[in-house]
Amino acid sequence: MDMLIWIGAAISLAGVAGLVWCIVLVARAKRANLSDDALRARLQKVLPLNLGALLLSAIGLICVVLGILLG
Repeated sequence: MDMLIWIGAAISLAGVAGLVWCIVLVARAKRANLSDDALRARLQKVLPLNLGALLLSAIGLICVVLGILLG
């Protein structure tokens, strides 16, 4: 079960890296001084990436918890 813990930790770290990437994308969009509509359009493109990264991080944490409980 140690392998499940390490795999879950790696998946969770990938999800956190995705969340950091989404933060960078939003910060770049805000610094670009776009109009409200253009900013909204760019943020709508980032939203699925943000949700996917959050889901990946949650799946990784579930794997870690399962590895601990089964180990």
